Amino acid sequence: MFGMAQDIGIDLGTASVLVYIKGKGIVLKEPSVVAIDKNTKKMLAVGEEARRMLGRTPGNIVAIRPLRNGVIADYDVTEMMLRYFISKVCGRRLFLKPRIMVCIPTGVTTVEKRAVLEATRQAGARSTFLIEEPVAAAIGAGLDISQPVGNMVVDIGGGTTDVAVLSLGNIVCSQSIRVAGDKFDEAIAKYVRKQFNVMIGERTAEEVKIKVGTAYPKERQLEMEVRGRNLVTGLPINLKLTSHQTFEAMEEPINDILDCIFHVLEKTPPELSADISDRGIVMTGGGSLLNGLDKLISEKTKLPVHVAEDAISCVAIGTGKALECLDKLQPHLVMSKK
Repeated sequence: MFGMAQDIGIDLGTASVLVYIKGKGIVLKEPSVVAIDKNTKKMLAVGEEARRMLGRTPGNIVAIRPLRNGVIADYDVTEMMLRYFISKVCGRRLFLKPRIMVCIPTGVTTVEKRAVLEATRQAGARSTFLIEEPVAAAIGAGLDISQPVGNMVVDIGGGTTDVAVLSLGNIVCSQSIRVAGDKFDEAIAKYVRKQFNVMIGERTAEEVKIKVGTAYPKERQLEMEVRGRNLVTGLPINLKLTSHQTFEAMEEPINDILDCIFHVLEKTPPELSADISDRGIVMTGGGSLLNGLDKLISEKTKLPVHVAEDAISCVAIGTGKALECLDKLQPHLVMSKK
């Protein structure tokens, strides 16, 4: 009478939330931002509408990013946001509560896992499963991880970079660092402040990264004009930024990601290392789209590097697809039943 209960995969990211529904694909992709009235604690806007308010709100309204570095920093706001997104994709009439699979970075604590399970349950899930990000990314990128073959995934999101070697459906060795897309933006803003005494907002820094940013300066020579505030005079000012400057700005976070990859490669068993040298590294996540990053990683590791076809949606797609092969994955998942 009411149709089937939906299976939903959620990529609960620091920068954005993606929702995958079986049979429909990605049905929602919104920034993880919530605007709240401080006085009444009421939610005013969620997602894109709230993101437009970042850095532009009057005193009583705050635009909050409830996830920091891939984990829940503000539990109540995360729950509100999840509830809003779940009802947006399922409609208000939740007769049959959905089964929900949420992905989390590797290495999150038991307390953090519990917070995600609880927030999802409060938001209306019948049962919730947690899957680690690299596993979801690998499934979403179309890798068959059930075989006894080594696959290496580098998932660079907004808040965390997860590097893992997978075999037989599970993670053999991995490392997660809290350096990813957001750190690239911060590094660009910091560089502009230091070099030019000019303050730019995080949205401007992100735009610079996307339009002219590079991890491989030999190839990209672009420039763009940005507006900021002169810290000496306090007045608005325009300045030009080049690709080469963005490389200088982001060198530190880029090196942190390279170190993390080397660290995981050093811990990888020799048989799996041999597989990886044949198959290469698969990159997923929005951060993997930074111009030239794949080339740089390939040059430094001497391994082939491929950016997954739909890098941004990989984790969400994998999270949703994981619900279809629960029987295989069940031993490796954390779950809660209502």
